[in-house]
Amino acid sequence: MNPFTQIFIELFILFRIQIAIVRHQLWWIIAMSAIFPMVTLIFLNFLLGDSNQDQLARLIIGNMVFSILLMGMNILGQDISYQKFGGYFTYYSSLPIRKVNFILSLLFYGILTSLPSFIIVFILGQRLYGVSLHFEWLLLPVALLAIFSVVGIGVLMGFLSPNPQFTNIVAQFLLMFVTFLTPVMIKITDLPIILQWISYVLPTTYVANILHEMLTVGWTASLLKEVFILIIFSCISYLLISKKIHWRLQ
Repeated sequence: MNPFTQIFIELFILFRIQIAIVRHQLWWIIAMSAIFPMVTLIFLNFLLGDSNQDQLARLIIGNMVFSILLMGMNILGQDISYQKFGGYFTYYSSLPIRKVNFILSLLFYGILTSLPSFIIVFILGQRLYGVSLHFEWLLLPVALLAIFSVVGIGVLMGFLSPNPQFTNIVAQFLLMFVTFLTPVMIKITDLPIILQWISYVLPTTYVANILHEMLTVGWTASLLKEVFILIIFSCISYLLISKKIHWRLQ
């Protein structure tokens, strides 16, 4: 069989497995992905009251990023950690499949679980705040790239963690730190200098910048640099995963 045909068949089967898992857990995924970002949106609405349109748009977009972090980094990282230490990946390691396809299927699963929350917050956030965000079809591939860059962190965290309890602690800390102490819901200039420097090495900073620009103004040529940075983050996370991934516990 042609190697490219075999790769395609492997990916097709693995992707179908991930789709079946998501379909089985769909209502749980929707509930988890919607509750926390929407509660945060409602709380901030009570807290801030009347704000200008730019601030409200930034809060909605920040919660869209928060929803990606929740499902694509936090939940996914913990899920992979529990599967790893439960020996689930032993089954995949016994199959004649390439490691690259297995990793891509995990990243695909992360995208599937993150996308519903992203869409839900986008729609309900506008209704809640009475803000109209700009939409264009180029937003779809950019959103997928944004999710992919964050999902890679979740997959890497799940495989590198020494145990599920440690994964849970690290995931919760990163979720709170990145959401509230980096320019996800606020401008980077509002942060202390040390947090500004830390923000530059986190993909979520560029995700928030790109989404804010596209949803308030539209696509501009200046976003190409930030898209390129997200591609670099995605490639680095993929390379680290492929190097560090372990199919069995030693």
